[in-house]
Amino acid sequence: MTHLIRSACLTHYAEVAQSVGLDPELMLKKATLPLTAIARADIRIAASAVRKLFEMSAAASGCETFGLRLAERGDLSYLGPVALVIREQPTVGLALQALSRFLHIFHEGLILKLERHDDTVIVAVVLQARAQRQAMEAAVGTIYGVIRALSGQDWRPLEVHLMHSPPLDRRYHRQFFGCDINFDSDFDGIVCRATDMDRRIPWADPKLASYVQSRVDALYGRPESFEEKVGALVRQLLGSGDCRIERVAEHLACDRRTIHRRLADCGTTFSEIVDTARAELAARLVEDRTTPAADMAELLGFSAQSAMARWFRHRFGCSITQWRKDHRPLLTSDQRGEAGLR
Repeated sequence: MTHLIRSACLTHYAEVAQSVGLDPELMLKKATLPLTAIARADIRIAASAVRKLFEMSAAASGCETFGLRLAERGDLSYLGPVALVIREQPTVGLALQALSRFLHIFHEGLILKLERHDDTVIVAVVLQARAQRQAMEAAVGTIYGVIRALSGQDWRPLEVHLMHSPPLDRRYHRQFFGCDINFDSDFDGIVCRATDMDRRIPWADPKLASYVQSRVDALYGRPESFEEKVGALVRQLLGSGDCRIERVAEHLACDRRTIHRRLADCGTTFSEIVDTARAELAARLVEDRTTPAADMAELLGFSAQSAMARWFRHRFGCSITQWRKDHRPLLTSDQRGEAGLR
């Protein structure tokens, strides 16, 4: 299964890589990640490629704490829509429960488990893939940063546990977490006081939290199929002028044949997905009469207006000018559905 992660996880990759003597663009190419991943926070990329990037970066630079250095620069915005839900919860405990529920929106392969043991709570971090040192430390470091952002800068965990062996120098870990680090442990995660879960989040608005949670749940509540993942990437890449299947494959850390095969299993093709996404966007753009045809062509991923014009007439049965003059034909319900006009 291809697990995706928001490219926000690489927001500070370039500066961390440069600080340890690496060329960030070269490292992304070696990990077969799109260069746009470090410029945009809202696209999704393969978690396996990110894990590979972190391990390669640590090995190439000799920096054993590469993953933690990335986590240190992160904030709640990394989580995207998930941050909107958790920051409005009344207590840290409820915020972590919400984070556990919606974490897949940020990282499909990351699971958070909360376990109560008398006067302590274990926040266990599980990666649904072979856990590698840098990726796991980045994940645990990110969760630590989330708890601290919600609890206040005075908060510290009781212990941090990591299943891998210790680094040669443990000082950075101790400085980062501010507590004892147990390496070669039987789980990855953070041990907190049970009373920490009752800490109030001062800026929280429970009414707003309920509304935001319902909206996020409606939009992201169920796992996406492979077809939906490809469709989401196509919609993100369409206006970039480079919505080729090779580019989508780069985001999914696979090859074009794999995409063709898996989409065939879903009963569709890559061309059909691109055409549907174009139709949905075109239907919105054409209603805005101030949008020039040249801009429309670029946003729809066409290299020339003439190509867009031919496609539009074939797809909708009229020209853009006719549509904007309200001479467009009445579409059947099936045609409206295909054009994204439901």
